[in-house]
Amino acid sequence: MSATVVEQTGHPARTRIMVLMAATVVLAVALVAAVNLAIPTLAASELRPSPAQILWIVDAYVIVFACLLIPAGAAGDRFGRKGVLLAGLGVFAAGCLAAALAPDVTTLVAARALSGAGAAMVMPASLALTVGAYPAAARGHAVAAWTAATGAAGVIGNVGGGLVMQYLPWRALFGVPVALAVVLALLVAVTVPRAPRHDAVLDLPGAGLLTAASVALLVGIIEGPEAGWGSGLVLGALAVAAALFAVFAAYQLRAARPLLDPRLFRVARLRAGTLGVAVTFFGLFALFFMNARFLQEVKGFSPLLTGVAIVPLTVPMVILSRLSARLSPRTAVPAGLAGNVAGLLLLSFAGAGMPYPVYMIGLLVMGAAMGLCLPVLSHEIMAALPRERAGLGSGLNSATRELGSAVGVAVMGTVSATHGMAAGYRVIAGVVLAGGLLVIRWLTSGERGSA
Repeated sequence: MSATVVEQTGHPARTRIMVLMAATVVLAVALVAAVNLAIPTLAASELRPSPAQILWIVDAYVIVFACLLIPAGAAGDRFGRKGVLLAGLGVFAAGCLAAALAPDVTTLVAARALSGAGAAMVMPASLALTVGAYPAAARGHAVAAWTAATGAAGVIGNVGGGLVMQYLPWRALFGVPVALAVVLALLVAVTVPRAPRHDAVLDLPGAGLLTAASVALLVGIIEGPEAGWGSGLVLGALAVAAALFAVFAAYQLRAARPLLDPRLFRVARLRAGTLGVAVTFFGLFALFFMNARFLQEVKGFSPLLTGVAIVPLTVPMVILSRLSARLSPRTAVPAGLAGNVAGLLLLSFAGAGMPYPVYMIGLLVMGAAMGLCLPVLSHEIMAALPRERAGLGSGLNSATRELGSAVGVAVMGTVSATHGMAAGYRVIAGVVLAGGLLVIRWLTSGERGSA
């Protein structure tokens, strides 16, 4: 099928492609949430990791995943998105297999980092292939379905991780994804068409600078709650990150074929989409972090019951994701961001005496808010960039998501440890409100152009 025909009518197997791409992104994202539930078991395992090593078992995946998303998206534009996706599934499976067989903590951390690299190759390619399979008029619905999958992935990871940890050894948590990745790779190979490559030069110096800056930033954010925000490690990492981002921006402004031209952010819808995705996941992963602790430590839930208890979040998210594609961004985004703030404030009243059905109301409000605004915000990012840069747009969308998630967990961890859970939720709600007001201002500025 020619590119012109696909542009007008979409690929005939587009529904199967969308389902497969949603499954790949669920696999990549769910492993983050699943491993969080395994922390107590890992701590008592034969590996005997220290508290600092446990953090790195969790964070090695997240850091590599987040830092490689934009370069991996650009690589898909240059070398072909299907090939990068299949390679990513292979790297992901290899990392998970190495983690399942790890004889010591060092090997486990390295294997988690390898899995994160594979996940970074999968995620941008999956969104770009989903968008490319649909005609232009239906791409908002395609992005909505993919976004719903990313939101549901955290919940699926909680349920799946709880199920595995309830009945199987901890190594199965990494062994099961190996089989799933192999099956998905075979299905992708026979179902998904090979997307065209574009005449793009991969900016390796820019990719290196951006990756190094992102690593330094995430190390500072992740270590902040443990080492202290005023510690030399954290301040040094954040200072290095600021310097490297400044060098990256200066280099990109002079580069003939930049990886991520800062001038792209002159487009209001791109600014709104990236900030909106970041603050939305800032709130969502602060909730995931505190939900696991609250239900297990305060309410006495088992790991499996804790995973199941978050499921109501997905119901309004999935339903309203389909509706949001029919709404104007000026309607869906303010309503979703306002719902985010309301849900976080409702959850701030949770305590030992609160019945779960009452607690669930906050989860339902949060799920509805995600369903309303996330698909629209992701579509704004993709629509702001030309079709041949869809991989970069997907990488940018995913990178801001991961950065927002990491900052949300760090802020919630710090504030709740010193001032309690209620204060943590209220601080998170305040940040979402401030960022949301700026997003709404950009969306209502009247500028609807593309880069």
